[in-house]
Amino acid sequence: MNNFKSHFWFNKSQRNGIFFLALLIIILQLTSIFIIPLFENNSSLNNIELNKFDKQIDSLKQIKTAEKENNGTKKIYPFNPSFITDFKGYQLGMSVDEIDRILKHRADGKYINSAKEFQDVTKISDSLLAEISPYFKFPDWIKTPKNIPQNKKNKTVAKKEDITSIKTTQTPIKIKDLNTVTAKQLQSINGIGEKLSQRIISYRTKLGGFLIEQQLYEVYYLDKEVADKILKQFKILSKPEIKKLNVNTATFKEVLSIVYIDYKLTKSIFEYRDQVAEIQSLEELKKIPDFPLDNFDRIALYLEAK
Repeated sequence: MNNFKSHFWFNKSQRNGIFFLALLIIILQLTSIFIIPLFENNSSLNNIELNKFDKQIDSLKQIKTAEKENNGTKKIYPFNPSFITDFKGYQLGMSVDEIDRILKHRADGKYINSAKEFQDVTKISDSLLAEISPYFKFPDWIKTPKNIPQNKKNKTVAKKEDITSIKTTQTPIKIKDLNTVTAKQLQSINGIGEKLSQRIISYRTKLGGFLIEQQLYEVYYLDKEVADKILKQFKILSKPEIKKLNVNTATFKEVLSIVYIDYKLTKSIFEYRDQVAEIQSLEELKKIPDFPLDNFDRIALYLEAK
């Protein structure tokens, strides 16, 4: 009997070994029940994400294919080339230098009135011009030429006495003040509508009043011929009282408020002023790099050096 017990009686180390073996078996069972299914679920989730990613790639491929079917043409909407932005230029395929040229042209207060002028300013290639010029949108007064009478050849020569009669019967035009004229009065001139008349008044307000008649020609979209008609009926009879700013004491904001001076030029003026301590003559401003010499006379109307 004692011999029988000896086969089933374990010492302490053997019992510990049996305990750890049983514990290991239990852990393996729990792993098979809980852990492995979790990895399988993660695997299925990864498959779902991969399928979504594949669908996105397929969508991109379809878009690319559609572009090829359309011969790679870009969707371009009509735009005014005078007001092109750097982002718009990039979309059109222009280089950085070409974009900078048109932006500088606009900063100088100049506008684009034809496709050829756009190419002359930007130096873009003929192929790019041919691609984007159909989308140029110019004002009506640029696009529509003046109607030329077809019976030009059938003009009759007026008699001397008829001309004299016309001169004597014509009533003299009463000249009015360009600085007090209303938008409604401007609309009485052929070629000026509601929008253009308001634009003239707005620019006059921005200037603080016209100091010289040449400033009228700076109004955007105002044709020279129409401006000439205005100046036949309206003159500067009362000049606005505009106090010139001392370039040596004026603030940055005050100089920037001048119509002909943008932020970049204002910054350059103040940098030059810091270098020389005091500007002795307004002519010194011409030494500033990229100073708009063609606008110097206009700037001199609002600035002085004391």
